[in-house]
Amino acid sequence: MGLLRKLSTGPDDHGAHGAGIVLMLLAMLAFSFGDALGKKVVATYPVGELLLLRAIAGLIVLAPLIWRQRAAFRQLERPGLQLLRTLIAACEVAAFFIATIYLPLVDVITFYLASALFVSVGAALFLGERIDRARAVVIVIGFGGVLIALQPSPQTITWPALIAILASMLFAALLLITRFLHRTPAMVLASQQFVGTALLGALLMAPSGWMTPAPVDWLWFGLAGIVSAMALLCVNRSLSLAPASVVVPYQYTMIIFAASFGWLVFGDVPTLPTVIGSVVIIGAGLYLALRDRAAGIAKSAEAEV
Repeated sequence: MGLLRKLSTGPDDHGAHGAGIVLMLLAMLAFSFGDALGKKVVATYPVGELLLLRAIAGLIVLAPLIWRQRAAFRQLERPGLQLLRTLIAACEVAAFFIATIYLPLVDVITFYLASALFVSVGAALFLGERIDRARAVVIVIGFGGVLIALQPSPQTITWPALIAILASMLFAALLLITRFLHRTPAMVLASQQFVGTALLGALLMAPSGWMTPAPVDWLWFGLAGIVSAMALLCVNRSLSLAPASVVVPYQYTMIIFAASFGWLVFGDVPTLPTVIGSVVIIGAGLYLALRDRAAGIAKSAEAEV
């Protein structure tokens, strides 16, 4: 934790933005590695068992920070909404890893990155945010990228692909709900996600029962949780060092890391439609992020006048 704090000497440090970008890149690398570990594990063990053990390992990593911020758990902001967010977060993780059983990791990540498009649509439908013509065109193009990657036909529209898209939609809902919980510390929200995932994992294990992992597989289960928790800490620290508009676009490097792990670990080579679709989705997402950044800068300039 001290290392993360030392990466910036203060909020005005010119190196802070660079450090924030580096941490975001490390987070995407760690998330991709954790996802690859999860995909490896669910090839043999039930998804519920992965959710449970991964969450326990993650909570162990976060335990010191949870203890330090324990006072924040006593007065929860909008507890009903936080409960809904926890449920959605757990279902999102479950859907993601179920999809990885049947699809290459890079395919699942490609659909997952469409969450930025779902957020824009959801913000317009539920938060009353305005979508101008340019944004609407980009969103349509982005969803076109999803269709390119999906290659819709009776043979290619399979339930694993639909589950991957569902995971993306659930993640978008998670982000939208988080906007209403801006006074809740990130550590509270993160720990709730791990607790919810553990409970859902235990519930999903009920029909099949416990499958005792082989000695080496305990390592994979534990690493999946530890790496995910560390990645989450890197994201939080990244966002504290630099504005979201600066570091969020680098989240799209996750598809590069996912493709690399998919090839190295599972021998999966991305298909041409997946590559083209991911490029379109990334382009649309980057445009939306950069447009939001420009709008934020314009508002700041107006406020200073």
